[in-house]
Amino acid sequence: MVDTVYVESTRDRLMRVGVELMEESGSVDIGLREIARRAGVSHGAPRRWFPTHRALLSAIAAAGLSDLASAIETAGREPEGRARIDAAAHAYVDFAVRRPAMFALMFRHDLLVSGGEDLRATSRPLFTWLRRQLDDLGFDDTERRAASLWTGVHGVAMVHSTGAMGVVAPGVDHRLVVRDIIDSACQAGPLRT
Repeated sequence: MVDTVYVESTRDRLMRVGVELMEESGSVDIGLREIARRAGVSHGAPRRWFPTHRALLSAIAAAGLSDLASAIETAGREPEGRARIDAAAHAYVDFAVRRPAMFALMFRHDLLVSGGEDLRATSRPLFTWLRRQLDDLGFDDTERRAASLWTGVHGVAMVHSTGAMGVVAPGVDHRLVVRDIIDSACQAGPLRT
């Protein structure tokens, strides 16, 4: 029997080191030279896999969006539609709190535009999943409801992950705020007939 050993590709190593640097520093301001140095490659080597700095950041963001989608999928296995939405929304906020730099990068379209990764293909399914849950609950205008729900939960995720929630509203449980947002999206307006 032959044992197989996984050898990390240079591209994967550059991405892993980029994620590590970003999460250690808590900032999306990571440089290619430092990534290359920590990855043990020449400072020009990243250009072979990522023609621009934005391309590397976009690949890192795409990996983060994939991780977020997995967290939401796992949380969203509740049997009832409303419970799935609740679990997914809390998983979204929890991801932002656990990985604030990654979460911030994933939505920095000013840094990621023209990055080479198809971020819409990675991020759009999250929104589509939410619309489908609302549709399964029988709501009309699921595009608007999903947009309202996503922007509200995203706002909580941003202010909670940066610590601003504790400054602005100390003692307010972010989970209750998320529940209020979901209640609003799920109670307002008519159901489909």
